[in-house]
Amino acid sequence: MRNLSNEIKAYALKNALEFGKAEPSRILPKLFQHGLEKSEIKSIMPEIIKNVREINSLSGEEQKNLFFQYEKYAKVHEEKERELSELPNVSGKTVFRIAPFPSGALHIGNAKTFLLNALYAEKYDGKILLVMDDTIGSQEKPLSRESYKLIEEALEWLDVKYAKPVIYKSDRLEIYYKYAIELIKKNKAYVCHCSQKILHNNREKGIDCACRDVSASEQLERWKKMFKAKEGAATLRIKTSMQHPNPAFRDRVLFKISDRKHPRAGKKYRVWPALEMSWAIDDYLLNVTHVIRGSELQIETDMEKYIWDIFGWRHSEVIHTGLVSLEGTGAKISKSKSQREVKSGKFFGWDDPRTWSIQSLKKRGIKKEAIREFVKEIGLNKQNITAPVESLYAINRKIIDSSANRYSFVYSPVELKVKNRPDIKSVKVQVHPDKKETRTLDAGRIYISKPDFDKLRGKEARLIHLYNVKFDKIGARFVSLENKDIPKINWVSDGVNTEVLMPDGSRVKGIAESSIERLKNSEIIQFERFGFVAFNKKRGKTYEFWFAHK
Repeated sequence: MRNLSNEIKAYALKNALEFGKAEPSRILPKLFQHGLEKSEIKSIMPEIIKNVREINSLSGEEQKNLFFQYEKYAKVHEEKERELSELPNVSGKTVFRIAPFPSGALHIGNAKTFLLNALYAEKYDGKILLVMDDTIGSQEKPLSRESYKLIEEALEWLDVKYAKPVIYKSDRLEIYYKYAIELIKKNKAYVCHCSQKILHNNREKGIDCACRDVSASEQLERWKKMFKAKEGAATLRIKTSMQHPNPAFRDRVLFKISDRKHPRAGKKYRVWPALEMSWAIDDYLLNVTHVIRGSELQIETDMEKYIWDIFGWRHSEVIHTGLVSLEGTGAKISKSKSQREVKSGKFFGWDDPRTWSIQSLKKRGIKKEAIREFVKEIGLNKQNITAPVESLYAINRKIIDSSANRYSFVYSPVELKVKNRPDIKSVKVQVHPDKKETRTLDAGRIYISKPDFDKLRGKEARLIHLYNVKFDKIGARFVSLENKDIPKINWVSDGVNTEVLMPDGSRVKGIAESSIERLKNSEIIQFERFGFVAFNKKRGKTYEFWFAHK
């Protein structure tokens, strides 16, 4: 494993200077971005924890002086992060395409590839096409009418400047049929009536299907009959070689029959193209110069190239990028899973935070600039990688921290009786550490979170912005006004009912200071010592917020 000691110290120091305290969870994402493997976490964590402990014991001035010695180890990578790597064969006008399958809202995982296309289109001042990949799909992953709008909403919010109008594959069936006929005439495709069992056996053994040997003229007749045949009775297959080293490449399906109703075309069409057939035609006809797609589509790329060669067409430049999965979300991010949960009512809609849709991230207070930067930092990863979700949060935190005003919130509130308390009716507190503006907190009745009360019995702590108390079994007694280095906890006086929707769908109930009554919808704030939240709406007498991150 590479020597990470200097980088660990550099990121830990930078973390401490930015947030007042270094935390391992904020250092790991930086290391992941620059080559750390998931398997290395166990071996490297002791060193991270050791550095964090040592750095947190230093004064701010000592941390700053030490950072000057190690700053270069952080800067090396930060400079690399600012630019996307170059693409091959870029000359003249570049044309990219985004190809979402409209079976649900875009989530942070599949939006990554689409955003990469958009970022490269911006880099090369190119054109980007939005092509709804709405061929019929499968029974397991059906199309849905609402998805078209959800996808466009997400892309527009992310500032993806795609060309208008939107292109729909479901409008291009006659084009695909034309080229299917050309393939048949060239003796490169055939109509197959064999069962799945026979086809599977032929592929395994490398045996040619009997349907292959029928003449081109007879194949054309079979093709015409496909449009009235029963579902599953026939497919159009391409002729490759049944002895090809990769069994998956052997005589793949180009068209199949489906009686499912299409959300746009209804029952107008029954014969639908496979992904590689439609894209081989469209990438050529739409003059797409560069295709950035997931590495799981390698076989589809090989088939596209095979079809291009049959027609003697130029090749688009195809670049494969590895999948990115997020660690720390507490859920499997899946569009098909979310579709089932939305339909069943388990999720309240496509903006439910458990979908991890772009709509849900927006409502949580995750900025589009953070998502774009997150994708840019990952770039064209060749291998599948796992990125901690804290990487996204860290970028977002930098964007919102300077503008998010601070407020007090306590969950599971209990009233705290303070003996010998000073006669303080209210306190003025800055709305933000970097702003002169203040807010007034009533200091009459004191409420704190029950978990704080339970863990602090017998200990001294500071009611943040107020005074220090010593807890006992039933309450607390006043100790001093001095702002000492002791645990600090939040408190609220006569506040308003507040509820925070968490990323896992749970709700944290409590009370927040009455100043939140002046907030605007979607305004992002920080509940001190709880986390950043976005105000959603007032529901009855309760103010609802969505949790962004710590």
